[in-house]
This record gives sequence, structure tokens and C-alpha cells, in this order.
Amino acid sequence: MQIQDRPSEDYLIVRVGTERYALPGTAIREVTRWRPPTPVPGAPHMLPGIISQRGVVLPAVDLRQLLGLEATEPNRTTRFVIIHQGQIDVALLVDAALDICHLTGDDLARLPAGLDPHRAHLLSAVAQHSGLPLLVIDLATLMTALQEGA
Repeated sequence: MQIQDRPSEDYLIVRVGTERYALPGTAIREVTRWRPPTPVPGAPHMLPGIISQRGVVLPAVDLRQLLGLEATEPNRTTRFVIIHQGQIDVALLVDAALDICHLTGDDLARLPAGLDPHRAHLLSAVAQHSGLPLLVIDLATLMTALQEGA
């Protein structure tokens, strides 16, 4: 079943683990190389610390752990995706930033039943891009999960 009431939009495709996710392009501020964040004592496991980007201190959010995937060591493809959602700016830690794509409401389908509920509540749709599944992240829900301590 397609989601046709959604406007067409550009998305940033990122890799987290072996899966590909789409982040709404309107929320993306920039993509930057990974660097070790400054740890914050008592922060939840999905918040490995803070980074300073252009003079602004941002919480670093490990998207892998937020999605319930096992943490891995960063490598040369690891990136921070700086996003702005509502009044909040965060640096999402992803395994790689891959591409930008344009999706319309016709490209988006409802999530299939049987997805891991921990992960599914952070997603809004699924699409196909280059013959592979692409999971669309709901940034409003992601921010709410962060504020509630996921």
C-alpha cells in the first residue's frame, strides 16, 4: 500500500549496519567526518558524547544503537549527519552517507508487518531505491525517543 498523501522530497541515504535508511533532506544541515565525541558522564549508551561543530555544541547520537543494532568501531566511512528538527540540532552517527535521492508519495509504502517494533516505531515508510529497500526515518519520532531516553 502506497502513501500518496506525502509530498515529494529529497532524502539523504545513509547506511547503518547493513541496512539503508533515508533522512529527510529538509532537516539535513551538513555531513561531516567522524571524530571522537567528548564523553558526558551518565549519558545513555546511545549518546556517546558531544561534538562542537562550527562553534555549536551538539549531542552525538549513535543511530545504530538507537535502532537496536550492535555498536561497532568507527572507520573511515563513519560520518556525523547534522540535523535540525523542531528546535533541536543533533549529530547522528552513521556508518556511511551514501547518496541523495528524490522520493514521491508514490515511492513510499507503509511499513510491512513483522518489523522489529523497537526499530519500526522510528520509521515512517519503506521505499525501493536502486533495487534495494530503503527505510525512511521519522525524525519527529526519533527526537521524541531521544528526549524520553529511548
